Amino acid sequence: MAIRDNRDEENRDELVERLAQKCAKDGPNPVAQDLHFFRHSNPSQPVHGVYSPSICVIAQGAKEVLLGEERFRYDPANYLLCSLDVPVVSQVVDATPEKPYLGMKFDLDPALIASVSVEAGISALRAESSVKSIAVSKLQGDLLDAFVRLIRLLDTPADYRVVSPLVTREIIYRLLNSDQGARLRQIAVFGGNTHRITRAVQTLRTRYNESLNIEDLASDLGMSVSSFHQHFKTATSMSPLQFQKLLRLQEARRLLLTEDMDASSAAVRVGYDDASQFTREYKRLFGDPPMRDVQRFKRVAEVS
Repeated sequence: MAIRDNRDEENRDELVERLAQKCAKDGPNPVAQDLHFFRHSNPSQPVHGVYSPSICVIAQGAKEVLLGEERFRYDPANYLLCSLDVPVVSQVVDATPEKPYLGMKFDLDPALIASVSVEAGISALRAESSVKSIAVSKLQGDLLDAFVRLIRLLDTPADYRVVSPLVTREIIYRLLNSDQGARLRQIAVFGGNTHRITRAVQTLRTRYNESLNIEDLASDLGMSVSSFHQHFKTATSMSPLQFQKLLRLQEARRLLLTEDMDASSAAVRVGYDDASQFTREYKRLFGDPPMRDVQRFKRVAEVS
């Protein structure tokens, strides 16, 4: 056990050193396809966005992610796995100029997960229940070691190009054999309720600005309304309508910030018929009415 602990400690130290070398600036530092590094010298403001299927690892510092009303905290001892495209609020909570937050996000490919699952003889029953789309688990042992070896390869592009696919398969294999196996299989979209909820999430993401009838959506998925609600909330920690509303408001905020759109136009673009309802729900989520929120956001950007 002592040898295992020493190896984990050495790997964590190396992870800090290598991410610090690769992160030249605060914010995102893309380093390779599907692999992104992040650095923050101070705790961040809450950031609204959509997490895609991925595994997030922290070398130094800590971060919190809010999914619905559930809060997940992870740090160098724990990784976060996301299995669906879900709207979240994330925030770096532990970072200083002397010890900046250093983290990485590794995008997960459903086809590759399915391939490794078949090769390893790991399958899911079609009746497998839906699982929550975000969870936190211990990062240690062979999984931690595999991530360190993957990052070492970045020093030699030729090695990374040839060897990284092998290490990636090892990472997926170890995840499939961990307590996150069911969640990883959710990304691969095996049949049953998991497959149906994945389809529902994709429908809501692509048609967030339309008035969708939940009864019709459940029927299209071959589910009763009550079963659909139950499995959807298990996976996303929110109801389908709450999920759609979050997507609408996040897109409205993007339009206001990046396309210089007024609040009324943004409300219509994302599917609101009632401007006053849009303003109320926007304020409830972001803390200020639309235009005041935009002004505050721009002031913070200018200072930073």
